[in-house]
Amino acid sequence: MSAERSRTISPALPVDLRLTLFGLRRGRLDPSVRFEPTGVWRATRTPAGPVTTHLRTTPAEGTVAMRAWGAGADWALDAFPQLVGADDTEDGFEPGTGVVAELHHRLRGLRIGRSGAVMEALVPSILEQKVIGLEARRSHARLVRGLGEPAPGPGAGTLVVPPPPRLLAATPSWTFHRAGVERKRADTICRACSYSTRLEETVDMAPDDARRRLTALPGIGPWTAAEVALVALGDADAVSVGDYHLPNQVAWALAGEPRADDARMLELLEPWRGHRGRVLRLISLGAGAAPRWGPRLPLRTIAGQ
Repeated sequence: MSAERSRTISPALPVDLRLTLFGLRRGRLDPSVRFEPTGVWRATRTPAGPVTTHLRTTPAEGTVAMRAWGAGADWALDAFPQLVGADDTEDGFEPGTGVVAELHHRLRGLRIGRSGAVMEALVPSILEQKVIGLEARRSHARLVRGLGEPAPGPGAGTLVVPPPPRLLAATPSWTFHRAGVERKRADTICRACSYSTRLEETVDMAPDDARRRLTALPGIGPWTAAEVALVALGDADAVSVGDYHLPNQVAWALAGEPRADDARMLELLEPWRGHRGRVLRLISLGAGAAPRWGPRLPLRTIAGQ
């Protein structure tokens, strides 16, 4: 078993790991991230190699600790404070006195972290384009289990490290098909992974420059870029324009309106410019869904077709 390394930090603001790391886990089927009462387990691929990490908080002491195993352990420990949003001081954020203030008080441990893992955020975001969430999560789990590798240390046998971009770039279409991914999304993933080095460079760019770099690639639009920016780049102002449900949820939470479009959503979020992504995360995690009157979209399966 790989040697264990560890680090403990004391963030200025409280950190709730489930709220803060919510975007890293793509549903309960995700074989690379596991939430447990004792903390959060994660298998990831760093520039130094694969790593298994376990994170836990000690609220009474105001600390967050990480244990790490594998070739990427030192890299993960160095990036640990950014991952849990230890430097997220909420500068300039004014929740006001309404719904946002109530959510901010109730979800006080929500931090905007920065995983730095652009491709690990991008691939599942592409899978979520124009399909039902459960369908995308199933596809992601199948691809990770089928193409990934066992996590190092105590993660072996229970966690899987997501496959490297070079492997996904060379994956034939029929492998994606068996995972329930049609040709269009498969081609977008392969294309993005072939440019992974350029896309990973966005971690060192200003938010607008990073967004332009991401959306310059065919198949990656504003919605996908915003999903990556919030999780991998720590962009607290990222807004997922083009989402099927989000405008309705925002309008319902902030204005009591059951239906809205992107323009209305942006109008309602304008008072929190600079922190619109933070407000969206608060609403997504703490507010109820807008009323649904129409039939649910059917769950597709193309793997056997």
